[in-house]
Amino acid sequence: MAKRSKGGGFWGLVRTVFMIGLIVFFIGPVVVVAVYRFVPPPLTFLMVQRAVEGHGFARQWVPIERISPALVRAVIAAEDARFCEHHGFDMNAIEKAMKANAKGKKLRGGSTISQQTAKNVFLWPGRDWVRKGLEAWFTVLIEVGWGKERIMEVYLNSIEWGPGVYGAEAAAQKNFHVSAAKLTSAQAARLAAIVPKPLSWKAATPGPYMKRRAGSINRNARVVRNEGLTACVL
Repeated sequence: MAKRSKGGGFWGLVRTVFMIGLIVFFIGPVVVVAVYRFVPPPLTFLMVQRAVEGHGFARQWVPIERISPALVRAVIAAEDARFCEHHGFDMNAIEKAMKANAKGKKLRGGSTISQQTAKNVFLWPGRDWVRKGLEAWFTVLIEVGWGKERIMEVYLNSIEWGPGVYGAEAAAQKNFHVSAAKLTSAQAARLAAIVPKPLSWKAATPGPYMKRRAGSINRNARVVRNEGLTACVL
């Protein structure tokens, strides 16, 4: 009886690893993105982590038609002014971020709303290179498979807006006792203002810095509206 060659065993292992990698990094994400095009994404890694940490959980999915246009304008003004123009990656913002980071004082990001959505919905918290690669792949997939309106809808229903608070509806109810559809421009600006640090910044009771930040976002949101920078969503 012929012995199994070591070379064959090695290449068999390589093929197996390749197929697993293909499924995990390419086929799996395509399938999940296709499903989430129509089905609201369930719990994210961050939601589970925060629940384990004792922050609780509050979230109510609402379609984008039941979210105030003021909030769409505010988050675009605060997070990604070129949301309707780029295809997932804002090269201008990335270049500026790299220049700022090179100075060494304060880390500055260049993530678009599309990238933030990919990160929040599909991936675990962290900054490792595997995660960054998957973030880029998921960003491409949702840009191609979802389109801008769906990306914004998922984003506004998934991001963290306080300890255990996720999505626009829960944030609006928690901070202002109104539905997401009834948010005013000022309230929307306050919510957009706390997106970078939702566990420490407060939309309902902002301090002097947050009031100034929200005021600036509100002014920029008017520019976003006047220049039609939400045309891909509203």
